[in-house]
Parts: sequence; C-alpha cells; structure tokens
Amino acid sequence: MMPFELISNHLCPYTQRAAIQLAEKGLAYERTYIDLADKPAWFLQISPLGKVPILRVREGVVFETAVICEYIEEVQPVATPMLPRDPLDRARHRSWAEFASAIIADVFAFYMAADGTGFERKCGDLSAKFRWLERHLGEGPYFAGRQFQLVDAAFAPVFRLFDTFDRIGNFGVFKGLARVPAYRAALAERASVQRAVVSDYGALFQRYLLDRGSHLSRIMQQQSAIS
Repeated sequence: MMPFELISNHLCPYTQRAAIQLAEKGLAYERTYIDLADKPAWFLQISPLGKVPILRVREGVVFETAVICEYIEEVQPVATPMLPRDPLDRARHRSWAEFASAIIADVFAFYMAADGTGFERKCGDLSAKFRWLERHLGEGPYFAGRQFQLVDAAFAPVFRLFDTFDRIGNFGVFKGLARVPAYRAALAERASVQRAVVSDYGALFQRYLLDRGSHLSRIMQQQSAIS
C-alpha cells in the first residue's frame, strides 16, 4: 500500500499544490479521483467538510490544503526542504501561499460572474492581486530565487488556470507586468507542475467552464458559434 493517498476531483487547484510537493520530495503516493457532484459514501465518512483535497495516510486522514502541506513538510523535511529555516521567512512564505489561495477564490468569482459588469470587476480584482505579486517577486526564476519552494507549488496551479483563460481571450489581467509572466513561465516548465494534473486537464476545465451559465460561458459559446 502506498504511504499516501491524495483524494480529489480532476480539476481542484488546491490538490495540485500537494501533488507538486509530493513529487518534489520524491514521495510515492496514490491519486484517487471522485465526482464532487456525486460524492461517494466512503468519502463523506472521512471528509468532515465534504471538500477536497484529502490526504489519507495509514494512521488516518488529513484535510485542508495548508495543513496537508504542513504535514508533508513535517514528515519529510530534510531531503528536499520546501520552507525556509528562518521563522520570519517561513511565515512570509506561508502568507504568500495563502495569497495564492485568495487568487484562486477570485478566479472562481471571475469565471462565475453572471454579467459583464461583474466580470470586468473581477478582472480588476485579479489584476490588482497580480500587481501585488509583481512588487514582491525577486529576480527569479522562482518566488525567492533559484530554489523551488512550497510557495511556488501554491502559485503554479493559479497560473495553470490562466492557460485555459488565455485560449478564450485576452482579459488584461497581466497587462503591464514583467516579473509575474516570467515567474509563470518558469513554474510551467517544472516537471512536478506538469505532472500534477491529468493529461486532458485543459479540455476538462474548458468543458467545465462552458457549463457554468456565466458571462464567460456565453463568451465561449459565441466563439464556438463563430468558428
């Protein structure tokens, strides 16, 4: 039996963070996928919040992304440390990982916006957050230099979402930025990032967006009608 089982659906960006971390540390794990629209009984019995990701280990279950990642770091910190040693730097990295989670929440609001006004407002919210990130990135290629760390595993799934959005249109979210696009490109090249999702992730996400009944869905439908 694998020492870790990572349970999620096929699209969850939070789960990707843990998958990237496990890959970077060279830890064996099993990936189990569920349908969140039809959650199996066994999942509801182990997930107090009914959410993914869930990390199942021999001793029990860990839930909530930040806690899962902290646990992985605690049980395998030495070979490939992914948090700084200095307490202030560690706290700073944790803070920015939570900032990445806040961006994911804004992304959800962006693609679920019901009308053009709400959609444009959410574009502005995302642009503002990426301007914050731009001001705090160093020379790269990663968040804090040349070493790939847990904060980078948090941002990589964020940018993956925009790979699909970019195929739909240019929404100006990264306009005027230089370091953020370079950071995005560096993360996309990382093997652990590439392997964190199923091979047809982009197509699955695009179909998911098309079915939301949102302003973005209507943009996609208009494009399909034209083509």
